[in-house]
Amino acid sequence: MNVFVPKRAFFEPKALDYPLGKEIYEKLQDLAVPIQFTGSHNRVTGIPGNTAREAFREAKRTLVVGVRKGTKFASCKPSAHYQLPLNTSCPSMCEYCYLATTLGKKPYLRVYVNTEDIFTQAEAYIAERAPAITWFEGAATSDPIPTEYLTGLLFKTIEFFGRQELGRFRFVTKHDKVDSLLRARHNGHTRFRFSLNAAAVIEKYEHVTPSMLERVAAAGKVAGAGYPVGFIIAPIFYFSGWQQEYDRLVAALDAQLPAAARTDLTFELISHRFTKRAKNNILDLFPETDLPMTESERKYKYGQFGYGKYVYQPEVLKEIKEFMLERLSAVFPQAKVEYFV
Repeated sequence: MNVFVPKRAFFEPKALDYPLGKEIYEKLQDLAVPIQFTGSHNRVTGIPGNTAREAFREAKRTLVVGVRKGTKFASCKPSAHYQLPLNTSCPSMCEYCYLATTLGKKPYLRVYVNTEDIFTQAEAYIAERAPAITWFEGAATSDPIPTEYLTGLLFKTIEFFGRQELGRFRFVTKHDKVDSLLRARHNGHTRFRFSLNAAAVIEKYEHVTPSMLERVAAAGKVAGAGYPVGFIIAPIFYFSGWQQEYDRLVAALDAQLPAAARTDLTFELISHRFTKRAKNNILDLFPETDLPMTESERKYKYGQFGYGKYVYQPEVLKEIKEFMLERLSAVFPQAKVEYFV
């Protein structure tokens, strides 16, 4: 994939008071990206789009640079103790993405430049929980890799946690531009995770993302650099030939991951599901989609956050779970499957 270059950028004026803000501003100028100023990174006007689809696509090509003012971090259970607020959104356009329902009609990319303030607050949370380990998730509402070449945020964060005795960092990406992170002094304190799927699913539904093989190759690089690695395989679809497609994914990982990486390897498995709201949003943004969203074929399940979702029928879930666990156990016997849902 080509490097993500914003079509437009907005800056809070105070962002230029920070070295990182000035650095990003100069890089965008060199790339001839039009820059405007905005009073708040939370309320950005000037992103075009007469329809929901147009607004969505234009927002995905818009970068907003701001200063994070709050000190509290959102919780991120059960995967981590806290979200680490570095950025939001991503330029990819996956048809099923949950961010399409959580980030509003214009899910523009946003990055924060007051990194020292964020790290100081992270240290405070670490001290509160000492001597226990405190985990921070860096991609709860974003994919931080596409903007890394502009910000260096991940590199700084990885090295920050590399120095923390009781702090750990994890994030996930669908992108493959990882070379700048291979030399970071991580000290094994960052789990570098990749979101993967069968090649046929990626080609059909995950627009503006690297291919399955490109992501797997990137994971091999990261594992070779000594990072603990992990994989989210999601959403897992049930379709004609699905076993062969997911078997090819596991085989591709087997071909790339060095032996040393297999002793500390994690998998998170998520079957396809959708909410009524998500379905409506998806149909607005991708009216020609053929995502399997026929409600009568699914089981309605109430969730922990007060709303329900449509999941596969129990016998289908059982078949998917048994197949995926068997294949992963056979190829990666030392790996930990953190959950299947």
